[in-house]
Amino acid sequence: MSNKPTDSSGISFTALYTGAVWHRYGLSDDILATRQGRWLYHLMTPFEAASKVAIGGNIRTFLLQRHLIIDHLIDKAINEQGITQVLEIACGMSPRGIRLRARHPLIQMVEADLPNMAGRKAMRLLAAGRLGEHHQVTPIDILADHGEYQVETVIDRVFDNTNPVIIITEGLTSYFTLDVISNFWRRLSAVMAKRPGSVYLSESYYRPKQPLLKGTLNTLGHVLGAVTRSQVSFHFLTDEEARAHFLSCGFTSATVHDPRSWYGKLPIPESRGEPMVRVIEACC
Repeated sequence: MSNKPTDSSGISFTALYTGAVWHRYGLSDDILATRQGRWLYHLMTPFEAASKVAIGGNIRTFLLQRHLIIDHLIDKAINEQGITQVLEIACGMSPRGIRLRARHPLIQMVEADLPNMAGRKAMRLLAAGRLGEHHQVTPIDILADHGEYQVETVIDRVFDNTNPVIIITEGLTSYFTLDVISNFWRRLSAVMAKRPGSVYLSESYYRPKQPLLKGTLNTLGHVLGAVTRSQVSFHFLTDEEARAHFLSCGFTSATVHDPRSWYGKLPIPESRGEPMVRVIEACC
């Protein structure tokens, strides 16, 4: 692994599309809307419609499911555990920082991404007067094993390290092989263990068993991998496999949230059949 930040231009493509989905569904702020994102949203609409008919769900369905479940779990950790420090890694054009600060004005919110995307996000938030002592944007590189962008260095620098922290990676982990991302998870669990009560929230897309769905998602994975210059991976087959793997990475507990458990409880879209996304809640 290098201490140099990786090129963010590829994965930024998907960050802009995701940002456009949040905006389209009323979850984002106008300051985070981009022309490229709107163009990508319209470009993807025919594929999204066909996917929903064919497999009962599409990228937008899964994005909204994971995003709103993660938001609910963040609110729960803040309200019930009193955690006041939040780090969103690979923040892209996520509106989460703005929404969290509006609901919980006393939290310390830090958004982090590779330098190029972090710079773009910071300029937009600064222009809107959103940045300040309790809302920051900083560069980070989850693959760096030393230097200023290293995860451990960033967390030590931006937080009061005597208290727990909520760490979020949404829309990031599937761009790496299981071996590569597991090394990050092990390092993250070690960081969190020094801050007992910390919570990590992420998502995982399952490798499907149905031939049609498997073929569709494999094709999508190859397309996203080519666009982002990464190796898109579907890491697990079952909830128990995912849970066991996170425990093996050093987390003391791991809960796998199936979106179906939240139907009727949260305003999330419903998939036809089994959703392909899960939300992981791992603690130390």
